[in-house]
Amino acid sequence: MSTRVKTDLATARVPRYTSYPTAPHFNASVTGTTVKKWLEAIPADEPLSLYAHIPFCDSLCLFCGCHMRVVNTYTPVAAYADVLLHEIGMVAAALKSRRPVTHIHFGGGSPTILKPRDIARIAEALHTLFDIRPGAEFAVEIDPRGLTDATIDAFAKAGVTRASLGVQDVNPRVQAAVNRIQPLDVTQSAIDRLHAAGITALNVDLMYGLPHQSIDDVKRTVEAAVAMAPQRFAVFGYAHVPEMKRHQALLDAAALPGGEERVAQVETVHALLTASGYVAIGLDHFARADDPLAVALAQGRLRRNFQGYTTDDAATLIGFGASAISSLPQGYAQNVVDMPEYRRLILSGELATARGRALTADDRLRRAIIERLMCDLSVDVEAIAAAHGTGATHFSAAFDALQPFIAEGICTIDGARVTVPPQARAGVRLVCATFDAYLHPQAPAKHAVAV
Repeated sequence: MSTRVKTDLATARVPRYTSYPTAPHFNASVTGTTVKKWLEAIPADEPLSLYAHIPFCDSLCLFCGCHMRVVNTYTPVAAYADVLLHEIGMVAAALKSRRPVTHIHFGGGSPTILKPRDIARIAEALHTLFDIRPGAEFAVEIDPRGLTDATIDAFAKAGVTRASLGVQDVNPRVQAAVNRIQPLDVTQSAIDRLHAAGITALNVDLMYGLPHQSIDDVKRTVEAAVAMAPQRFAVFGYAHVPEMKRHQALLDAAALPGGEERVAQVETVHALLTASGYVAIGLDHFARADDPLAVALAQGRLRRNFQGYTTDDAATLIGFGASAISSLPQGYAQNVVDMPEYRRLILSGELATARGRALTADDRLRRAIIERLMCDLSVDVEAIAAAHGTGATHFSAAFDALQPFIAEGICTIDGARVTVPPQARAGVRLVCATFDAYLHPQAPAKHAVAV
């Protein structure tokens, strides 16, 4: 691809496609009553995946795009844990039986802000109300800063099997610019202590496109992170959307890398990680060749959900907590973001659903195509369309829209198979967007830049 094409790629705004339809297209037609009916209809033997959102941190990282709030005392966190336990109990009651669970994920915010007693209470509730299957993956997002041995021990006793550590960048200047001071020895200490507690499956999260970040910074960060020997990496491009996340306006926008620089940074990360023996997974993940994520990719079983790339093949993902999103066979449902309203609804005996999307047949078809593109960088449109009772001609407009990308080397079409070459994987979201029936160019601010 030419420099001009790469720059255009980096500045185009398209969804990350952790769902389809994407969250901006959720609406208030899905209510708590809707979700209760959806839950009741799930077959009793169908495995579930559970997500708990802990929307608190003790400091604000200026790059953050999550639903969270900064707290200076533990009182609101403890109160939130009580409400979360109520919600877990309500959902379990709606399911009417002790359902099998194969994946659990704690995200945030910072789940490590939880006190050990609350980690134990939440874990006990999950184990009591659900049938956590042997070998189930239990992952938690870790902020290495201030991580105590007691917190690690509590997560280990809860059954955590995988931890994701945020590193972002090791340059002190970049860290200061985004208000996340994290010396390398702090991260290494967290890794060593997690290992000692038996939590040995580790992911490291890195970022590019941060203020003052250079290609040399990216190189040093990757080299330092590789030396820590995690099994997986997730590499995210900073999404500057101050119109949605007001705190991002505190960043020096003039210090942000331009489109061409962002592309160069992500290409540098890819080159260094693959040279270090990691397999590129979809758009932005990397894993050792023997890691379950890489094995799933090789076997065509890789999936994508709100936590990114995963081996989780459960048809139902239930989200607990303020702003948490559930993905059920019938559609999507998101809890209210406002924490006082979340508390009010749950304590009044109502599910805290604010909005969602019931899936149509066309949604399911397009979701299947987009997921395979995001996971495999390739999709047989004809085969998937046939499985959904139609043909590839249903996507004539999408194939027409792909023609400029073909000319630019971003994708190829062989019959009805659309493929994104590995060297153009940064453009896969643009290719997916041609199959998105809801995407409207006149509202670009709802989405992050493509690279």
